[in-house]
Amino acid sequence: MKIAVAGKGGVGKTTLAGTMARYLADHGYRVLAIDADPDANLASALGFSEKDLKGLIPLAQMKELIQERTGAFGGIFKLNPKVDDIPDTYSRTRNGVKLLVLGGIPKAGSGCFCPESALLKTLIHHILVRRKEVVIVDMEAGLEHLSRGSTRWVDAFLVVVEPGQRSISTAWQIRQMAIDLGIRRIFAVGNKVASEEDRKIIEEGIKGIEMLGHIPFLQSIIEADKKGISPYDLDPRVKEEAGRITKRLLQLISP
Repeated sequence: MKIAVAGKGGVGKTTLAGTMARYLADHGYRVLAIDADPDANLASALGFSEKDLKGLIPLAQMKELIQERTGAFGGIFKLNPKVDDIPDTYSRTRNGVKLLVLGGIPKAGSGCFCPESALLKTLIHHILVRRKEVVIVDMEAGLEHLSRGSTRWVDAFLVVVEPGQRSISTAWQIRQMAIDLGIRRIFAVGNKVASEEDRKIIEEGIKGIEMLGHIPFLQSIIEADKKGISPYDLDPRVKEEAGRITKRLLQLISP
């Protein structure tokens, strides 16, 4: 099962990706979580400590590795570098979840394609096509790490939405980008829902996208972020809602 999670910055997609990964690991799945957001926060949502992450460098910043694998020289580089060993060699594991941090692709103007981009896109394609485990990708809103060739292997694309028109507008933009890449199974998850009115704002705003569930507005999620720990470990309500959303998704995508 391969899942991509996206949404407007600050909407809570990392919380969803992290709690779903933890829930699946707790229920016996082998899970690879990929932090593909340049504002990398997935580690704390998964329950990694600073000690766990000591010395971990995002792949996009590993210049020697990129040079070695792509053979970059004078603007020429391999489009299909060797990547099959990267997920196991450059990841960290905690609570049954293997974490791989990609980092951001440099943006030298629109349509940038550089050695970093070649490595990361080839890696994502390899992971989605070849790896035999649950993969959860915490995306940035722009979906830069995905390519048309890899998206047909995505089993589900989740758009996280909070009660607000900017979040809803971004959700529709992300949905269209996903469709343009060939992804068809697109679902929504509401977050920061403090009232029935909030729920209605989200459901009416994204009518036409199937809802998996809503994560309530919880002070414990804010506290977990302040302390740098996973909300999954702090509040059983987070674990319960992550379980409901995950089980609903499994029902919808199971053959």
